[in-house]
Order: sequence, then C-alpha cells, then structure tokens
Amino acid sequence: MLAGAKASPDDMVRAADDLKGPLNALSGDGVEVHATGASVLWSDFNKANHDAMMKSEIMSWPVTLAILVLAFGSLVAAGLPLLLTLAGLAASAGSLVLIGHLFPVSVWAMNFAMMFALALGIDYALFLVVRFRAARARGRTDAVAETMDTAGKAVLLSGATVLVSLSAVMLVPSPAFRSMAGGIMLAVLFVLAATLTLLPAVLGRLGHRVDALALPRLNAGPHRSARFAAWGERLWRHPLRYGAGALVVLVALAAPVLGLRTAMPSITVVPEDSSARAGYAAVQRAFGPGAPGTLQILLPAQTGTEAGTEAGTGTGALDVARAAARVAATPGIAGVLPAQPAADGSGWSMLQAVPAVDPSSPDLARTVDTLRADLPQEALVGGAAVENLDLQHLLTAKTPLVIGVVMALGFLLLLVALRAPLISALGTAAGLLSTGAAFGVARLVFQDGHGAGLLGFAPQGFLDGWAPVFFFAMIFAIAMDYTVFLLASAKEHYERTGDPREAMVGALAHSGRVIFAAAGVMVAVFFTFALSGPLPPKEMGIVLGVAVLLDATLVRLVLLPVMLRLAGTAAWHTPAWLDRVLPRISFSHD
Repeated sequence: MLAGAKASPDDMVRAADDLKGPLNALSGDGVEVHATGASVLWSDFNKANHDAMMKSEIMSWPVTLAILVLAFGSLVAAGLPLLLTLAGLAASAGSLVLIGHLFPVSVWAMNFAMMFALALGIDYALFLVVRFRAARARGRTDAVAETMDTAGKAVLLSGATVLVSLSAVMLVPSPAFRSMAGGIMLAVLFVLAATLTLLPAVLGRLGHRVDALALPRLNAGPHRSARFAAWGERLWRHPLRYGAGALVVLVALAAPVLGLRTAMPSITVVPEDSSARAGYAAVQRAFGPGAPGTLQILLPAQTGTEAGTEAGTGTGALDVARAAARVAATPGIAGVLPAQPAADGSGWSMLQAVPAVDPSSPDLARTVDTLRADLPQEALVGGAAVENLDLQHLLTAKTPLVIGVVMALGFLLLLVALRAPLISALGTAAGLLSTGAAFGVARLVFQDGHGAGLLGFAPQGFLDGWAPVFFFAMIFAIAMDYTVFLLASAKEHYERTGDPREAMVGALAHSGRVIFAAAGVMVAVFFTFALSGPLPPKEMGIVLGVAVLLDATLVRLVLLPVMLRLAGTAAWHTPAWLDRVLPRISFSHD
C-alpha cells in the first residue's frame, strides 16, 4: 500500500485474507509462522462463520422440504414456496453483491439475509398457497383474487412489520450493524415482491394442478382444520387454565434474563487451528496475557489542563514523558513502550501500553476507564480491544431505544391494519414474552453453560454483545409475523359474523395449521445453525429457534387466542375518534 493511503477496516481484513496463507506457509525447519492481530482475527472469524452458515443452510433444505410435504400432502404445492423463495433470494443476493462494489457490506449481511429471507419467504408462500387451495376446493373461480384480497393483505402487512422492526437497528451508528440490517431488509423486500407478484401468477397458471403429485396418506385436508377448531373450542371453554399455564412457562423461562451479561466475542470464537488463535496464544506466551490487546494512547505535545490535579494547584502542561509515567503507574497496566512521535509533524505522540489481563477480561474495561479519567481530555485511548469495549457500550446504550422503537412501530402497524387498539396492544405485548423467554434460555445455555457439551462449545460466561439489539429486532419481527397471520384471520371472521367466538375459533381453525407448519420450517432452519462449529451461529440458531418454537406454540396458539376470548367484543372495538383517522382495511373477500 502506498505511504499515506488510508485503509478501511474491510481493506485490512481483505489484506489479511491474502497474506495469512503465504505467511503460514513459511513455517518449517522448527520455525512456526502465524499471522495474527485484529484484522487476521476478523478474517478467520468471518471465514469460519461463513463456512458454517453455508453448511447449515444446505442442511436445512431437505428438512424444510420434508416439513412442507407433510403440511401440503402434495409435491407441487410443497415445492412452490421453495421455488418462489429461491427467486427472491437470487435477486437479493445479486443486489447485495452489486451494492458491495459501491458501499462496504458486512460479510454477515449476505448470510443473515439468506437465512432470514428463506424462513420468511416460505412462511409467506405457505400462507398464500394454503388459501388458494382452500378457495379452489370450494369451487371459487376467482381463487387468486380471493387469495390476494385476504391472505395477500396479511402477507403485505407482515412484511411491512418485519421491515419496520429491522429498520430500528439502523439507530445503532455502526456500519456493520446497518449493513446487516439493510441486507436483511433488502432480501425481505425481494422475497415479498416475489410472493405478491410471481406467486399469484404461477398459482393462476397452475389452477387445479397445484395439487398434482399428491401423496394420499399425507393429504393435508380442508382449509378449516378440525383439530385446530377443536383446540380453539377447548380454549374458549377453559381460557384461564391454558392461558395461565402458558404464561407461567414463559415467565419462568424469561426470568433468567435478569442476570444476562453481554460482552464482545473473545478469541475462543475462532477455531483452535486458525492462524489468528495460534498467533494470539504465541504472543501471550512470549509477552504476557494482555499483549494481544495492546492499547494505543495518543497524546498531543502539550496537553493543556491536567486531569486529577490536587485542589488549589491550578493547571499545568503535562508533557508526554509525564503522561507515560502516569500510564505506567495505572493499575492493570503491565508495561509501556517508548512514545513514538507522529511522522506528519502534527505534534501527536503515541504510547503503546500492554494491559496485565487478557483483552476479553472485564478488568480491562476498568483499566481503560481509569486511563480516560486520569489522562487529560485531549488524550485518546484506543486499540482493537478498546474498540470492542466502546462498541459494547454503544450497543448497551442503544438497546432500550431500539426496543422501544420496534414495539411502537409494530403496534402502530397492527393498529392501522386491525383498527382495534386493545388487541393491537395485546398482540404487541405478547411478542415480548417469547422474546424474553428466548433470551432467558440463551443465558442458561451460553452464559451458564447448560448443554454446552451437547452443543459442542465452551461457554464464554456471557452472550455476545450484538445479540440483544439484533436478535430482539429479528425475534420481534418473526413474532409479529405470526401475530398478523392469526389476527388477520380472526378479523376476517369477525367482519363476516360479528361473533367473537367464531373470530377466535375460526382463526385457529384456518390459520393454526399454517402457523404450525411455518414455525416448523423456521425452527428447522434456525436449529441447523446450532449444529455449526463456531459459537456465533450457534447463538443465532438457538436464540431464534427457541423464540419461534415458544412464540408459535405457547403465544400464538394459546396465549393470544385466550386474550381474544377474555377480551370478547372489546378486542375489536374502535373508538369513534380513531375510526375517523384510520384507513379502512378489510381482510374479508365478498
């Protein structure tokens, strides 16, 4: 690279990709050469996780097809969601590649986008195909029109809810987070477009042939499921028994979240045989545990006001030598290298301070805080380890804002679609239960280590710092996905009959099997990531898989119907003032 040229973090990681192979090849004759450092660590981290996620995605396809065949009883009907989802995924993947030539895009953006859009795309296509088959079974000649007028509106609302939930992640001022959220949103847009345009055209063309290659023993039966109708009747008769049971389970699983700790990933998240980890261990053996996290402290030639001076002594100029002495005397610092002046003549000098602890130790944060408090205001304390600490602080500070924005936008979208403030608020609040329970399970597994041996990982004692913000948005988006499917069906029945009982029971009878099958697909997709080698995909797979499992079974098929039962007609009441300002959206088809 030319002297004076500025390299972005992505450029450095790509340089590490190119250099670590040739450097490692120099090993031999009793000499071991390992490329290490922050850029090499990210290079190994990205490669390991990319390979694991691709392996998991390949594993999920046959499982997904098997679930769809069981749900539809027809190979053609089961294959449609996969084919249409693939079309949307191909368009989004190509777009991300093109965008990557113009703007920096995280390597995780493509992986997250493919995984999330695959699960959602199958959900959307499943909902439309089931409704189309039901309309055909009733002899409707306008089956496509009915499908789009009912299920199509629900899918559009669900997609909008997912997009607004993920858009809240943009509030975190981190390019990596924003590119991941943007990549997922782009993939969802393409999958949504394919579902609402290409799929109806294919269904209209197929007509009755959508049931071709049917498997008699796996016949999916009528659109109104007798089993889920019976389940709805049971919930109507005994709402408190089942509702209280579901609530107790969710609260018990969510309780551990109160002790959840987060931090940025440690070196253990990369494979043991990776170049970065081998070099990291060699540096620690030779120079001490804190050497891989050496701090970089920038000081001007004259610093101005001295922090920490005794009262009454006034102010004074603190030169670099005195600053170096102060850094060396700071608890948690093992040593300080001689100051190096800036080559550009700007007057800045850089001190390199070696901490006494591993870069992932909580004690490092206290050392950095002490340095920033004791050194003059003009001093800058940085380095790769400090960058992780600052990112963690930023994520912690932004988490309440992201959660609040996601919930507010989700409620507003439900309110606009359902025109019923009570059930919109209850549906939004119910999403918090499955989210809290999923993070409670995550604390037990990844922080406390329960089941770590079964899943094949060593617990770090915390959950990765990016998980609360990013996973909350993803989980809440999925939860609202099922909420929209159930409540849109309930509103359709209520508009047609005016009977709250038929609204609740009919919603379960018509959408319960779809929600159950869609959740089965999502759980299969997400849990395959728990089989991956590196830790971050395991966290993603377990947290999202548990969230979907709990949300689909305990929240959407038990707790939310019970809320509809207890609220009665009040669930669908629209205040007069609200009726005048909200658009009129109907989910029924005349």
